[in-house]
Amino acid sequence: MGFKRLEAEDFLVSADSVSSTVWSGNQPTLTSFFTSSAQVGDRSGDYYIAVYQNTPTANDAEVQFDIAFADSQGRGTIAYNSDVSTTLSYSRTIYGQYRTLVLEDENADFSFGGVTTNQYFYVISINRARYKEKLLPGSLNLTLNNGTRTIELTDNSQDVNLPDYYGTQRAFQIVSGSNGSAYQNNGYAGANGNSTTIGSYGLFLPDSSTLILNGKALDDSTYGINLGTNLTANTDGGNTAKIFGSIASGADFDLNSEETVTSDFVFIRARNSEFNYSENPSFIASSTGEVVYDYFINNPQVYPTSVGLYNDSNELLATAKLSRPIQKNFTKEALIRIKLDF
Repeated sequence: MGFKRLEAEDFLVSADSVSSTVWSGNQPTLTSFFTSSAQVGDRSGDYYIAVYQNTPTANDAEVQFDIAFADSQGRGTIAYNSDVSTTLSYSRTIYGQYRTLVLEDENADFSFGGVTTNQYFYVISINRARYKEKLLPGSLNLTLNNGTRTIELTDNSQDVNLPDYYGTQRAFQIVSGSNGSAYQNNGYAGANGNSTTIGSYGLFLPDSSTLILNGKALDDSTYGINLGTNLTANTDGGNTAKIFGSIASGADFDLNSEETVTSDFVFIRARNSEFNYSENPSFIASSTGEVVYDYFINNPQVYPTSVGLYNDSNELLATAKLSRPIQKNFTKEALIRIKLDF
């Protein structure tokens, strides 16, 4: 066993971006969508609907994402207490939640593609168990269908140099297009993938794994899918069921996740004059401490199989195993790279 103190130049820190699929079973595309009648009928169903990739009673059924409806005036859902107010409802609570989360200002208004519209929208929140860190910009492809109207949505990450920022959170516009680029004048939107009067189709927030869909754009009969959002006060308009139906009918939801993996690289350099002798009993006589074979004195042959990393207190912190032994003698040098991921 030999020891060598490492220098500053022997260490390197590197960060790599690793992408993977979001949906269960490592599926790149989600084409089947199911809800649980028990969850929808429960109190939580007033706030959101959980969407599964399989029948909820199946063994492999897992929640993929949740959908909710939000309105600044509390329309489209039942009021908590109509005797007190007809506008204090579930949709208003959802709106306030996402205004705080995204805008970080309780007095601010959402802007979709530079247009501040009638403040109601749909939320698609990816289940936290589906990814490790964040969503991957440019991987969003979502098809919405309602009757004869079909629209393909993506984020505009490939068309802009910098995203918008809400605090420290990135935001991309959701536009008519695919794989992060807008379609050019496809009949549903203008050259930048959205309407100059209604704005974009929403916001893609990769760091909080959230899609906010502009309700007015989806309701539009020219640029949207004529979704028909119910904005009647103190009324269950079934709006979450409407957006779920358009997603299920579109049957195409692509999305990937992204994770930054930080690695420490440690370079172990064994020069020609180093690590040529061993304390192995086959090399050194245990009784006398002499080299067993005389020709190993001037021409030793050793085969390192592992490297141990120690701290200054001589405590073993990590062991790196080589894929195969390497030959080391006075005519050979070795460079071993150890990668530590965390």
